[in-house]
Amino acid sequence: FDGSSLFQLLWNYKLNLTTDPKFESVAVEVCKTTISEIKECAAEELGKGYLVSCLVDHRSNISDYQCNQYITKMTTIIFSDYRLICGFMDKCRDDINTLRCGSISTGEKDVHSQGEVIACLEKGLVREAEEQLGAHAIKDDCKKAIMRVAELSSDDFHLDRYLYFACREDRERFCENTLAGEGRVYKCLFNHKFEEAMSERCREALTTRQKLIAQDYKVSYSLAKACKSDLRKYRCSVDSNMPRAREARLSYLLLCLESAVHRGRVVSGECQGEMMDYRRMLMEDFSLSPEIVLHCRSEIEGHCSGLHRKGRTLHCLMRVGRGDMGAIDPNCQRALQTLIQEADPGADYRIDRALNEACESVIQTACKHIRNGDPMILSCLMEHLYTEKMVEDCEHRLLELQYFIARDWKLDPILYKKCQGDAARLCHTHGWNETSEMMPPGAIFSCLYRHAYRSVEQGRRLSRDCKVEVQRILHQRALDVKLDPELQRRCMIDLGKWCSEKTEAGQELECLQDHLEDLVSECRDVVGNLTELESEVSSPEMITSQRRGTHQQDIQIEALLMRACEPVIQTHCHEVADNQIDTGDLMECLVQNKHQKEMNEKCAVGVTHFQLIQIKDFRFSYKFKTACKEDVLKLCPNIKKKVDVVICLSTTVRNDTLQEVKEQRVSVKCRKQLRVEEVEMSEDIRLEPELYDSCKQDISRLCQNVAYGNAQVIECLKENKRQLTSRCHQRIFKLQEVEMVDPELDYQLMRVCKNMIRRFCTESEGKNVLQCLKQNKNSEVMDPKCKQMITKRQITQNTDYRLNPVLRKACKADIPKFCQSILNKATADSELEGQVISCLKLKYADQRLSSDCEDQIQVILQESALDYRLDPQLQIHCTQEISRLCPEEAAAQEQTGQVEECLKVNLLKIKQEGCKKEVLNMLKESKADIFVDPVLHTACALDIKHHCAAIPPGRGRQMSCLMEALQDKRVRLQPECKKRLQDRIDMWSYAAKVAPAEGFSDLAMQVMTSPSKNYILTMIGAGVAVLFMMGLLCGRFTKRRSIKSKCKCVESVCGGGGGLTYRAVK
Repeated sequence: FDGSSLFQLLWNYKLNLTTDPKFESVAVEVCKTTISEIKECAAEELGKGYLVSCLVDHRSNISDYQCNQYITKMTTIIFSDYRLICGFMDKCRDDINTLRCGSISTGEKDVHSQGEVIACLEKGLVREAEEQLGAHAIKDDCKKAIMRVAELSSDDFHLDRYLYFACREDRERFCENTLAGEGRVYKCLFNHKFEEAMSERCREALTTRQKLIAQDYKVSYSLAKACKSDLRKYRCSVDSNMPRAREARLSYLLLCLESAVHRGRVVSGECQGEMMDYRRMLMEDFSLSPEIVLHCRSEIEGHCSGLHRKGRTLHCLMRVGRGDMGAIDPNCQRALQTLIQEADPGADYRIDRALNEACESVIQTACKHIRNGDPMILSCLMEHLYTEKMVEDCEHRLLELQYFIARDWKLDPILYKKCQGDAARLCHTHGWNETSEMMPPGAIFSCLYRHAYRSVEQGRRLSRDCKVEVQRILHQRALDVKLDPELQRRCMIDLGKWCSEKTEAGQELECLQDHLEDLVSECRDVVGNLTELESEVSSPEMITSQRRGTHQQDIQIEALLMRACEPVIQTHCHEVADNQIDTGDLMECLVQNKHQKEMNEKCAVGVTHFQLIQIKDFRFSYKFKTACKEDVLKLCPNIKKKVDVVICLSTTVRNDTLQEVKEQRVSVKCRKQLRVEEVEMSEDIRLEPELYDSCKQDISRLCQNVAYGNAQVIECLKENKRQLTSRCHQRIFKLQEVEMVDPELDYQLMRVCKNMIRRFCTESEGKNVLQCLKQNKNSEVMDPKCKQMITKRQITQNTDYRLNPVLRKACKADIPKFCQSILNKATADSELEGQVISCLKLKYADQRLSSDCEDQIQVILQESALDYRLDPQLQIHCTQEISRLCPEEAAAQEQTGQVEECLKVNLLKIKQEGCKKEVLNMLKESKADIFVDPVLHTACALDIKHHCAAIPPGRGRQMSCLMEALQDKRVRLQPECKKRLQDRIDMWSYAAKVAPAEGFSDLAMQVMTSPSKNYILTMIGAGVAVLFMMGLLCGRFTKRRSIKSKCKCVESVCGGGGGLTYRAVK
């Protein structure tokens, strides 16, 4: 006989043994009691071998010892030959012939075994399930028989003859101490499947068996036994005639029981342990999922070949699914999503071996406070995603898994637990393993966050616990755009257009926020909603919830920003972070401490970005939105940009204040928050978009090396005001006008003079802070930097009366009365360069101002007399002369009026007419009050005290007193005072020649201050007496004239109508 014929002869011999009635008759005798107990076997037709096969099927229920022994022996014979049970030959003969499974394989095997043929049929079944090229469609009856054979061999691996011989050495190597029976050897071998020492033949046999388990869970003895009662309890096991029926598949069993666990139902620990083993098995070997093998073939060949072991291929496919390695077939994407749901690694990270190995060190350091296997481990890893504790391999594996978890809300067990009631109520969800076409898994989270921040009036709000979880997810998704399915779908075009170069953590969302106005509408909506919610992520509910749980990381605002800002938080904001009194307090604290030494560049950039995003829409600022929502709807409807809303509300507040209305239209809580927003906006020019846009060109030209923070760019523009473009100049003028009315909005002033304000101005109202600082400017304890800043603001105020609100109010009647010609030339948004104030100064010298206005001009005169820079007109006209004649005085650190004194002394040397006129005006002003002449006042301080103490200052009274004392030979003045007075007289004499009196009052003043005052007054008095005497004489002469002559005179003057005039005179 040749080999083939011999094989056929042996095979037929074994077949005859199986159907031999002798074996059946022995079974009837030995197992009489058992047959009567097992109704199915009692009903079998005799003579076809079915009875023995039935007893083999039910051998686990045989309690009779002799029957059990006999059937066990028969099992070995039957299993050795195609497991010829229940007419196996009849059902599979055609498939065996087609697949050529009857051929004898070379190699060591049991002489009675035809396990190779069974293995061949099992591989054919797997190839068909995976729809491999050229796969043969096995008949359904044969499929059922194959699966039944596999099931019956599930408790003892010796019964799977092919696997037994393929893995005999591996069993000795890895599972030597594992007892056979109840599937223990199978499980042991499965656990070592990817060990380097595992033989390829055994690995292949194990994989085939695992694939059969994936098609029918009953092929796993331990799983079927452990979960039998739970499957019945939760109606997961439904009888079916088809071996690959949906209910029999491992995936269905896992989904059904996982659903029970997630719903809080009790599933036995033994069953859960078995489930975890097989979930891990699915994650380790992608080939156990026929859908992935079928639909992801090209992706595996193109990107993931050679990575089969330990779940690496699956993670590679996940990376392809994220879009990191090109496009992925939609069917492959769906297969991956299905597998992730079946394995459910979100519930226990240890199921994902690749992730577990990659992240072990991170878990040991960053998450050691969390119980091993707790779902919060994944959340903890996400919190440390871009920190120094994270390692690169863990980062990649984590993002690959989170991409798929993010696309099905059920895969985050904490979110599902807290939100399942809300999801059912608001989003019409079904069970954990059920989906709805109306509400697919990816849409549920979108539905939840749409309800997260609805007002009480809107109703249908999330529960508190669910809202906290939604915030946690949002916070984590902010780290990577790909973790937000809706954002990625709606913003695909914009991401490519605006953010293709943004590859670092969190940059893509920041980029979309930066380009909010440029995005397409559907992308703009989703980015806007996310940004609004992001501003609320630091809510007290969330912090409280975390403290109740095991996760102790403060999840606040935005992860990367909080990590970067840790030093500032610890030093300046720890109380706020610990207590979280109100939502948004922590960010407010960071903004206020943006320029502390602990603030690093990363944190500063992040805080500024947060501020820049907030100005795009007032909803993005949670505290502002909460405090002012009603006010905005009432007073500023249809305004969306935060900066415009702030302007609208602050304008309303100012108007109400100026009009002194009884009840302010803007609520108290909104006014309080409005002040915070206004101060924050003043810190960085970019937070005021219109000002920034108007001055961009000037910034790049004049302030290119100046940092944006601390209002430094704004200060730079102010200092270079004369060189600004018209548009920018107008904006800066308007800004200064607002700051002078409300100095608390002057960020640089408030920052530089912070300590001095505490020292001198604690009792002053905010609007009077600058006035208070000016009054204390020359105090010995005044900080030099603050003094310098005050001087800058004084210089600014003196350029235009509109920038000095106190002066404007005091002189509101005097300005139009005396300086209307200047006002006629003025424009609404550019400085008058001190012309109005110069006009008022001259009228002060003439003593023609109202008392309130006079008081304010007196202050300005005193200040500018000490520092020439406070006189804009003098600055404009005398800059060159000062450089030429008074360089040392101008360079002095302390301004004590020495530059003005130098100009007065060098009056004859001044060449420029404009400058000469200004110096003459100074001399004229000094006559009005000695305080306006600080050098003279200092020199004559003792003499004023001795000789003029009883004379009140102002209106030139003390100056006149000193002049009289100078003329009085009985009075001895201090030499320095006498010298200075004589110099002033000479100056005034020269001034009178150069600039003659413009009016009677001017003339009178010149006379009163003249050294020849007594002589002039005597002569004037004599002249007046002569005129009086002549008047008397003329009066008598006219009385002696006749009435007739008078009448003629009157008639000649009056012309016609003399009769009427005459009668009238008569």
